[in-house]
Amino acid sequence: MRGSDNKKGRSKRLKKGKSEADRRGLAAGHPAKPGSSPRARPAQTAAPVVTSRPADRAVQKLLAGIGSPDASPFKPDPFQLEALAALEFEDVLVTAPTGSGKTWIAREEIRRLLEAGRRAWYTSPLKALTNSKYQEFAQEFGAERVGILTGDRKENSEAPLIVGTTEIYRNQLFDMLRGGGQLLADLVVLDEAHYLADEDRGHVWEEAIILSPPRIRLLLLSATIGNAPEFAAWMEEVRGVRCGIVARPGARPVQLRAAFLYPEGQLAPLLDEDGNLHPEIERLSLRQEKERHSRSSWRPRRGGYR
Repeated sequence: MRGSDNKKGRSKRLKKGKSEADRRGLAAGHPAKPGSSPRARPAQTAAPVVTSRPADRAVQKLLAGIGSPDASPFKPDPFQLEALAALEFEDVLVTAPTGSGKTWIAREEIRRLLEAGRRAWYTSPLKALTNSKYQEFAQEFGAERVGILTGDRKENSEAPLIVGTTEIYRNQLFDMLRGGGQLLADLVVLDEAHYLADEDRGHVWEEAIILSPPRIRLLLLSATIGNAPEFAAWMEEVRGVRCGIVARPGARPVQLRAAFLYPEGQLAPLLDEDGNLHPEIERLSLRQEKERHSRSSWRPRRGGYR
């Protein structure tokens, strides 16, 4: 009798434990399986609250407004129209910030010349820029009317518009002096004209300007010439042709935004709101410098390791 009473007591306690486990499972959001412990499945937790960290807000501010502007009718700036009008009578030096439309002046003057059956050269100091302008002008005027001359490429060299590096244009002027015929051009565009001040390559621009026949109009484009009047006066002296100056006042129309890409792929503003190097980036730079110094100053122990 006593043994049967003990069995009934244990049975009641098991049933009671089971019902408590079921109730706990239901409270946690998932009923417990028969005979399972309430710890068999973890209880669901509340969804984490996502907050905008200061670093995230800084990146959002950095990227805000970036994209293609809304389409609108094109209207030339006054300095662009002034430069086109001046090219009818004189050489022109255009100084304007990057992104303000200096190339538009050259493109429209080239268009006018090609429609009149005349010829032009467009020079730049970089092969990559030369290739880019070649593609741009080929799409604008037709591939059959545009050629390219660089140290690596020579295509359609008899075209009425030649795009080339400044060195190639200067070399053609040397060939002309040696009896190589006449340079077939009515306009020469010298893009990035501030290279005249370059210590290693500036003589190329100087020779190109001096050797260009006075009958050829020169259009010089630059964003960084600070002594434009002195530059123009020198051109007038060596060429015997008046050189007008057309400048666009104000800052660049397309704002520059500097960012830093961490090795892990995270983007961060390069400068803080005061225009100083961002403290986090500065700390990262110092930490990497210490790590490099630590690696460079490492020496093996005498006798090696045991």
